[in-house]
Amino acid sequence: MSEAPPYIDADAIARLVPMSTAVDAVEAVLRTGLDPETEPPRGMVGVPGGQLLLMPSSTTSYTGVKVATVTPGNAARDLPRVQGVYLLLDGKTHTPLALLDGIALTSLRTPAVSGAAIRHLAVPGARRLLVFGTGPQAWGHVEAVRAVRPTLAHVDVVARNPERVAAFVDRCRDAGLSAAPATPADVARADVVCCCTTAREPLFDSALLPAHATVAAVGSHEPDAREVDEELLRRGLVVAESHEVALRECGDIALAVSAGAFDTERLRTLAELVRGEVKVTEGRPRLFKSAGMAWEDLGVGAAAYERWSSLG
Repeated sequence: MSEAPPYIDADAIARLVPMSTAVDAVEAVLRTGLDPETEPPRGMVGVPGGQLLLMPSSTTSYTGVKVATVTPGNAARDLPRVQGVYLLLDGKTHTPLALLDGIALTSLRTPAVSGAAIRHLAVPGARRLLVFGTGPQAWGHVEAVRAVRPTLAHVDVVARNPERVAAFVDRCRDAGLSAAPATPADVARADVVCCCTTAREPLFDSALLPAHATVAAVGSHEPDAREVDEELLRRGLVVAESHEVALRECGDIALAVSAGAFDTERLRTLAELVRGEVKVTEGRPRLFKSAGMAWEDLGVGAAAYERWSSLG
């Protein structure tokens, strides 16, 4: 009987793959020729009390699938709303190589994807970040911005719970950044804005946004939910993971298209951005909208496995 594949837990993932490595892993997948437009859609199956999500992807080197559950009632049970596991397979033989903590992997790859976009979109020397949210994704995005813009000096924090805002501000200060509680109007001073919430309506008035600012919106993957307003899409450069996913799952984009505020001919992709095929011009803001795709899990999961293997 063959040995069971190793399990790479959350602590190991954090230790093996620092944010800068995760950002590089995301870019590496796109540079090797993977086309996100050909990825199968996220599978969603209704199960008693929630949803089962299936996200497969493959390259010539690896195949993998994330199995995640979304269980709203878990909050009352003091359990995570989202749980999951990632199975990594050899790309040729499909032999199981490793199981990884699916939630830790998601918590790393989502900001890493934003980091890849911000690396190419944000102005050099960006110093001020405003983050909406105080959860794991919000903190991951602080780390991602810092990884690609080491000049980051200050973080403004906007969220509904003052205690969580205060704790998040303290965490930023402990990491060597200045930080403060803020309001949505403080986007007027931001170089980078990260939206990491469950909001279904725009979080801020984009008319306040400086012309040089970059926004990363990652909180929703539903066609009727959005974190940014139509005017931002009318005014700015818009980048998404793929055209198909943007119109199927990204309300920030789909709702603007429905309102006639955005022409899909203007939509650019992360792959184009990474390959240097997108001209980032001065004088208008930049938006990266992410819904999360399976190839991202595969790229970062493979990086964790390769690092684990190299350490014996």
